[in-house]
Amino acid sequence: MRVGVLTGGGDCPGLNAVIRAVVRKGILHYDDEFVGFMEGWRGVLENKTMVLDYDSISGILPRGGTILRTSRTNPAKRDGGLQRCMETLTHNKLDALIAIGGDDTNSVAQKLYEQGIKVVGVPKTIDNDLSGTDFCFGFDTAVNTAMEAIDRVHTTAEAHQRVMVVEVMGRDAGWIAMYSGIAGGADVILIPEKPFDIEEVAERIRLRHARGRYFSVIVVAEGAKFASDVDPTQGAPVVTEMGKDEFGHVRLGGVGQILAREVERRTGLETRYVVLGHIQRGGSPSAFDRVLASRYGIGAIDMVHRGEFGCMVALRGNEIVSVPLTEAINKNRLVDRALIDVALGLSEPLKSEKK
Repeated sequence: MRVGVLTGGGDCPGLNAVIRAVVRKGILHYDDEFVGFMEGWRGVLENKTMVLDYDSISGILPRGGTILRTSRTNPAKRDGGLQRCMETLTHNKLDALIAIGGDDTNSVAQKLYEQGIKVVGVPKTIDNDLSGTDFCFGFDTAVNTAMEAIDRVHTTAEAHQRVMVVEVMGRDAGWIAMYSGIAGGADVILIPEKPFDIEEVAERIRLRHARGRYFSVIVVAEGAKFASDVDPTQGAPVVTEMGKDEFGHVRLGGVGQILAREVERRTGLETRYVVLGHIQRGGSPSAFDRVLASRYGIGAIDMVHRGEFGCMVALRGNEIVSVPLTEAINKNRLVDRALIDVALGLSEPLKSEKK
């Protein structure tokens, strides 16, 4: 078979491991040929390609980023975009397409599938919030990067008796904040799923200070929301600018700075903030992510040869399975209550929370 491959959306560690696994299994076991589309869906729109063969994937397993490069291009937002994509796939005489990406990338894959294109999806989102799968590759590496940063922040916070706020990635779901915060021993963890009351955050810090612990670490996801005065269960995320990308996403950022300012104002304690940003996306993938990405790549090319189109490879428990793309893009997978309870059980309780 002749198979196309693309990587869309934000980059993350493990993309090259997926590409490598797809191509190695396809060439060695199925005698396939591969065409790589450059810069995600932009490459399909503009027919920008590279040959994916045994030589082009040599040595890419430990490399971060993606040899195919990526973009946040949305063909559905371009005049005749989906039709141009189908024409490109036909021009390249492809029997199938493997789209590696998150809900945005896979939503385009679903639209093409509905138009008759044979597509298989691979789950990729650093935030780990794609439905249908237990874990996305890249998440483990990001968590370890954030955890190591929190460990370092701990030492300087203690030395200067400061409150340190660490802002991590997490637009709609707080998986990175929750995992890295628990692993790094954060005193407060704030996530998008649960709008926070700034006064409650300040009170937790004051209680810790009263116990003789003169430093604290707060981990906050970039999409965390300040609770509304009208409705405490609602709030809006902090954005750096009002413009949106082609998938309708605003650029988040700034919650860490505002939070640090408010904590210092309310507690009188010196407070600093650190934004990890794209550091979480970069570098070599962890062992877990290399293995998971390789399993996904092999699963995807096997699905192509089984004719399981309109589906995404996924991890359920420890099994690689196939799920409909519609299930994957239907909604975000949010942090579950059990994990939130773990974080609360390790943090300084307010009087209202004591049993």
